Amino acid sequence: MIFFLLSVTRMKELTSSQKTIMNYQDSTRIVIKVGSALIAPSGAGCNAKHTLPIARFIHQCQEDGKQVILVSSGSVAAGQQHIPFYTSQPSLAQKQAMAAIGQNAMMANWMRFFDNPCAQILMTHADLHDREGYINIRNTINELLTNNVLPIVNENDSVATEELKVGDNDRLAAMVAILTNSDLFLICSDVDGLFTSDPNIDKKAQHIPLVEEINSKIFALAGDTTNHLAIGGMRTKLEAAIKATSNGIATILFQGSLIQNFESFIKGSSIGTLFKAQSKTLSDKKHWVKHTLNSKGVIEIDAGAVEAILNNGASLLSIGISRVTGEFERGDAVDIHCQQTGNIIAKGLCQYSRTTIEQIKGQHSENFEKIIGYIDSDVIVKRDDLVLV
Repeated sequence: MIFFLLSVTRMKELTSSQKTIMNYQDSTRIVIKVGSALIAPSGAGCNAKHTLPIARFIHQCQEDGKQVILVSSGSVAAGQQHIPFYTSQPSLAQKQAMAAIGQNAMMANWMRFFDNPCAQILMTHADLHDREGYINIRNTINELLTNNVLPIVNENDSVATEELKVGDNDRLAAMVAILTNSDLFLICSDVDGLFTSDPNIDKKAQHIPLVEEINSKIFALAGDTTNHLAIGGMRTKLEAAIKATSNGIATILFQGSLIQNFESFIKGSSIGTLFKAQSKTLSDKKHWVKHTLNSKGVIEIDAGAVEAILNNGASLLSIGISRVTGEFERGDAVDIHCQQTGNIIAKGLCQYSRTTIEQIKGQHSENFEKIIGYIDSDVIVKRDDLVLV
């Protein structure tokens, strides 16, 4: 077994974070995300320095009956040496070309470490936005795992436009953990967890081994990345941890370049920062709406509609809409804001396009047919398609 049970005496000596980790010793499905700095530590081309120990860890998990899904960055870094750029930031086209070259190198770098087959899964946000596509991805990964194949997931950077990009592989990995109903989400990074301040700048920075809940104070500790080939900084890792933990998936952020972290984890010891799993309060569909879909617009509503949605479990009716912004079609996700405060209160799937809502806002549903000539729905956002924020 990948974790061994400690004696009762030893258990009493464990810190709070170590005891929490022990609760996840029988996790059966693990998503492990590996960042660009570990794939290409020199910034150009793949390197086995860090990926080999990670591969050994994955192999150990598989030997012990665990199912592992690998979300790997690094295609842009692996191919960047072949596409010269002369500014501080490569253009989108240059990054796409780098990814097209580097994706093969990144996959080859992983595949050489495993005897069992590996499968490449590339996706964009459009694949996750469509509910049927979302479920198809889940079914594909489940079938691969059933047949002892290691799924290696990455964003399809060679074709994704800014509109279709998930944004970063921290977020993508959290989505994969959610759609595959994983037990544990491991973020291998170039930092050893969360600190009270940037340890590279502040020598007094203190490590935080356990986060009970990610709140505004925790977010205030986040910094941004300085790596021009990477996208995710600490803030994106916290956002990914929120997505996973809110769906009942424990998340650990740790330094993937330290081999002893993997050895300690196997022994059940504390590593990095553990973000405790929260009780799952949303259905799979509502979690998909809240954490996977990008909102295409904003609907501002009056105080009466705010009260009805927040306290009466109501759907969003056209009569309460004051203003609409953005460009969206029927079925797109929209944010719902309180007109008075400007605060977002909910997010949901819209039953009408922005153009149509401009015509029927402030009206009762019985007037829809007279105004637009038809009625697709009596409400703008159904309660089953709406999640409070």
